[in-house]
Amino acid sequence: MRITRRVALCGAVFGWALALCAQADQSASGLGAEIAAKTEVGEAVTAVGADSFAQASVAFPGGVKGYPAIPYETLMGYRPMTLDLFLPPAAYDAKGPRPLLLYVHGGGWVGGGPRRSGAYADWPKVLASIAERGYVVASISYRFAKEAPFPAAIQDVKAGVRFLHAHAAQYHIDPKRSVIFGQSAGGHLAALEALTCGVAALEPPASPSQGSDKVETSRQAESGDAAISDCVQGASAWYGIYDFSSLPKTQFAGSSPPALFLGCKDGACDPEMIKLASPITYVSPHSPPILVLHGVKDRTVPVDQAREFNTALKAAGVRTDLILYPDSDHSWINPTPEQTKEVSREALRRMLDFVDDLIGDKAK
Repeated sequence: MRITRRVALCGAVFGWALALCAQADQSASGLGAEIAAKTEVGEAVTAVGADSFAQASVAFPGGVKGYPAIPYETLMGYRPMTLDLFLPPAAYDAKGPRPLLLYVHGGGWVGGGPRRSGAYADWPKVLASIAERGYVVASISYRFAKEAPFPAAIQDVKAGVRFLHAHAAQYHIDPKRSVIFGQSAGGHLAALEALTCGVAALEPPASPSQGSDKVETSRQAESGDAAISDCVQGASAWYGIYDFSSLPKTQFAGSSPPALFLGCKDGACDPEMIKLASPITYVSPHSPPILVLHGVKDRTVPVDQAREFNTALKAAGVRTDLILYPDSDHSWINPTPEQTKEVSREALRRMLDFVDDLIGDKAK
């Protein structure tokens, strides 16, 4: 038998070889042997990449399933960009492809995350409750300013929209019923995405080739994604920046978020970058409907940003509405916790009514 023969062979050698034989003999029936025997191995590094965590899901009330951290884009030298996805109950399948609502988080382009929004205690639970009413809901991550300055973040958002549109059949999405919304930096990005469909300067970069079949790479976006439109049918922007040129120069001092986002050096910002990054630049009669919400007492982003943006939209004949909350600071923070709760809920209600009116089943 194998073990007997191995013992005989080991008995015929001397010195350090005895230790190697003993080690080999022990591994033949140990933990390593058991695990190794069950391990699947592909033909090349580029031929593998699926993992058990990719199938992970979270069950929410009402039959909603949440799928966390789905990779939607991988660019050379950067971490994979991911999005959280919330799919409506199976009962909606019979009603045909579902409308898509995409959320973009805030954090000054330097922080935050897709599972955070203002003072809402459990943001994924909020997004799941929207999915429960028949929407496919996605919450997207993007590169921060210190990872890559403008236009990286908006390129990522566009890539995320294209990924979802490209996988419309898989996720049961109607690409012609898509609305994007966000708060703070996400409000800026949501407005910019809605207004810049087809703008070449903000196009996502091409996905890199896989390279060597012996070097690990992350799964790339499918090659067909680039040909898919990132157009959306509307947007809702919460307390965002819409015209960088009208901000006080003090906003670009040192390592402030706007300075980092635009790649400014010593307070000097490229005028072309300021123009390209400002949603107001792209307002036209062809712009989709946009709902703008802002707090009058916002000390982070001046309320005049919302007012001037809304004025520009109206002047272009765009369907728009401006909702101002008199006592609200940034993130719907108010003088009292009760007021904060009230305004946070009211802003969410107004946004969802706007979305439902625009792309909901009754709007078809």
